[in-house]
Amino acid sequence: MAATAASAAILKFPRLSAADYDLVIKGGRVMDPSRKFDQKVCDVAIRGGKIAAVKPNIAASSAAETVDASGKLVVPGLIDIHTHAGREKEDPDLCLADGVTSLIDAGSAGADGIDAVVAIAKAAPNRMRVLLNAGRKGIIPEGDLMDLANVAPAAMTAAIERHRETIVGIKARLSKNVAGRNDVIALKLAQSVAQPLRIPIMIHMGQTESPLPDILAVLKPGDIVTHMYAPPPNGIFDGKGQLLPAVVDAHKRGIWFDFGNGRLDHFTWPIVEHAMEARVFPDTISTDWGQAARTEQVFNFGNVLSKFLAVGMPLDRVIACATSTAARTFPAFKGLGTLAVGSPADVAVMELRQGTFEFDDNFKGKKTGQLKLVTTAAVFAGKLRTA
Repeated sequence: MAATAASAAILKFPRLSAADYDLVIKGGRVMDPSRKFDQKVCDVAIRGGKIAAVKPNIAASSAAETVDASGKLVVPGLIDIHTHAGREKEDPDLCLADGVTSLIDAGSAGADGIDAVVAIAKAAPNRMRVLLNAGRKGIIPEGDLMDLANVAPAAMTAAIERHRETIVGIKARLSKNVAGRNDVIALKLAQSVAQPLRIPIMIHMGQTESPLPDILAVLKPGDIVTHMYAPPPNGIFDGKGQLLPAVVDAHKRGIWFDFGNGRLDHFTWPIVEHAMEARVFPDTISTDWGQAARTEQVFNFGNVLSKFLAVGMPLDRVIACATSTAARTFPAFKGLGTLAVGSPADVAVMELRQGTFEFDDNFKGKKTGQLKLVTTAAVFAGKLRTA
């Protein structure tokens, strides 16, 4: 499990006058993919909730508070675009402890139950936004979209307009056991709401009734495909292991492809390894996190990111998938995922541990890696998270 900010060495310096900075994170390897910045020993200074300076040798005495990040990685606050952290009021803070300063609850509730999720988002200690489930009853055992009576555009529109600042898109789970033969028509109904409101749809792909090209044809630029490495039927590769032309076309049209770890039927190591060999990389890496996943497969965001280190993705690309690129997927996250001076002071401090680590897929497959990212401190809007 990721350590909390209490793990970091925090120093306070008494001063007779006001400090130059509220907080300085000292001596870490600062990596900011948004600016292609990577310096082995550097400091990050924060003032007034903003990044004030990124440079070596900022005097510790100039700060009211100091975090010693020696030997650690200092990156923009992590952005997890696919969680289910709107189910319990403590969920967002558990994510913040893992370095997640911005997150999306991706469809935990539909129009009938969305108010409770929005309340959790508004009370969150980090920046939380919500996707409305296309089925008004939310995630249900019999399938969110199996009965088209549950796919009610008027109810979707009313819920979104009631919570316009918090609901930033729609989630449509399209697997056969969720939507059956309704996958394309339900997606079109959701799109009839999303397009006029100019919000994205995130689709949950994999094991669908309809072929993936038929589903992708309904998507618009800015929409998101999650669980991109889902196994057959109807994955992103054909029977010969070739990337479907419709997937290439969708990406060219501006559709994002997200990993979405989750726990059930979303990825296998052989598909991920084939994708890496074919250079079919995710735009974003997300957890599909929920409290049940804290004890298996997912655990935390750092663990999920480490899976891609285990299959050979470069560290800077992995961090970009969780910061600068993730920030581009939703307008609500514009200007985040960066350590540029003047940007919101969202920061994650992480250890890049070396050793032998075992990582799971969704089908009891194991993968051994030599690197693991573990969060030791988190800063949101300039404030250090404490235990």
